[in-house]
Amino acid sequence: MVILAIETSCDETAIAILKASGGLKNPRFKILSNTVASQIKIHAKWGGVVPNLAKREHIKNLPIVFKKAISKSGLKNPEKKIDFIAVTIGPGLEPALWTGINFASDLSKVWGKPIIAVNHMEGHIVASLLSSKIKNQKSKIDFPALALLVSGGHTELVLMRKWLDYKIIGQTRDDAAGEAFDKVAKMLGLPYPGGPQVAKLADKKTSSVEERNGKTLDVEIKLPRPMINSKNYDFSFSGLKTAVLYLIRGLEKNYELRITNYALRVAICAEFQQAVIDVLISKTIRATKEYKVKTLILGGGVSANQELRKQLGEKIKKEIPNTEYLIPNTKYTGDNAAMIAAAAYFHALKKDFTDWKKLKANGNLSL
Repeated sequence: MVILAIETSCDETAIAILKASGGLKNPRFKILSNTVASQIKIHAKWGGVVPNLAKREHIKNLPIVFKKAISKSGLKNPEKKIDFIAVTIGPGLEPALWTGINFASDLSKVWGKPIIAVNHMEGHIVASLLSSKIKNQKSKIDFPALALLVSGGHTELVLMRKWLDYKIIGQTRDDAAGEAFDKVAKMLGLPYPGGPQVAKLADKKTSSVEERNGKTLDVEIKLPRPMINSKNYDFSFSGLKTAVLYLIRGLEKNYELRITNYALRVAICAEFQQAVIDVLISKTIRATKEYKVKTLILGGGVSANQELRKQLGEKIKKEIPNTEYLIPNTKYTGDNAAMIAAAAYFHALKKDFTDWKKLKANGNLSL
């Protein structure tokens, strides 16, 4: 099958063309093109994504990205070679989602191709199956499987007993992990998008945090691990974000430290990142054991975090070595259309198509 996919759930205008084969038992994917137009610079001055601005940029970018995707794919007569059109219908920003849906609908009418509606989070689950150079990693999922999906809008544990069979066994009750990263970055005066900036500073921490001029910062930086011992698999990061705010205020008042202090920023980023990682790993490993999971999948924008990837892998190797660990190549951790096309393949195998007249954006769509 050759699938063209459109992804406009947030601030990335993405179109990909993917060739899929192997069926449900041994799915294989070849990416013919994967084109993404980012809007980061446009939204940076606002410190976050503005829905109507995102919508405007998607409308402007879609025809351009479409032409590039077709050109890069090398397909001649794409209207004949492409079998299906896939599009993200949620979750995400509804004004942005509608731009992709309308584009897909128009293309479906012109080309006469069936449309496959895809949940954005399905894409993050299958992203680890896309072509990658991750050493010693399988390219298939053995069931039951568990996906830890961590992004700016979602933090959830999804149990899968077969393809397209999803059960959310745990999710955030407030802020998602990625959202908390971005808000903490804002408190620390770091540029947007903040999550990668926090991770970058956290990596600078050594056994004794030092100022650039060599002076040691002799202050204990300690944050809570919210819900780490709760019996369920839910998460909560709003309180952790608030704890960072109070920590900053306390340090300013009691130690006369300013948040522009480099060593302080490094120490806070390192402790905050580790607090998030500790909670994510603890709950994920416990759920993996309880449900006798054969494959553990990490996905979502925050799955690009190197410490999370490394520490989760080490924990699996130590406690559940027979569980396969799938992580996406970092080029597929952010929003992209290749993962949407891959997810669409499993719907296509089951002939799960949607009439373009019935397509609808759903910002809160759940798996």
